[in-house]
Amino acid sequence: MSTVFFLLIQFTILAYALVGGVFLAFSDFIMRSLALTGGYGGVEAMQVINREVFRWVFMALFLGLAAVSLVIAGYGAFVLSGPAGTLIMLAGIVYLVGCFGVTVFFNVPMNEALAGMEMSSDSTRDYWLQTYVPRWTFWNSVRTIACALSAALLLFGLLWMMQTQAQTA
Repeated sequence: MSTVFFLLIQFTILAYALVGGVFLAFSDFIMRSLALTGGYGGVEAMQVINREVFRWVFMALFLGLAAVSLVIAGYGAFVLSGPAGTLIMLAGIVYLVGCFGVTVFFNVPMNEALAGMEMSSDSTRDYWLQTYVPRWTFWNSVRTIACALSAALLLFGLLWMMQTQAQTA
């Protein structure tokens, strides 16, 4: 394995874990805290969060990992062989489907719907408490698990590959 790819895998393990940590915070206590504001405060806070998430650090990691995951999945599938290649390929696929895909098809549409709502209306508060918070949190938890699983698969794939190389050396 090239030094560049070895370093890319190490960086990606850390990045998967960082993005998963952000998602974990939302699923564990941020959404619950916002829901406890009685609706209006939570709606306003989430609308601001959804606008601010486009700042460069998180979005660069999130979107960059989608591209890197394609590279990693391809490398695992076409360059590597055996269990290490399978684990590395699966790490990329799990992130692409379970994190990036879930974001695009579930969380973002809910964020866009919430962004277009009037903060102080009863229908917005009802949507927020009855629909948005439970569904968004569920899909966010899926993203959390996908990131953790991707990091673990990539780590185990790297360890397997290193052990195999050490045995053949």
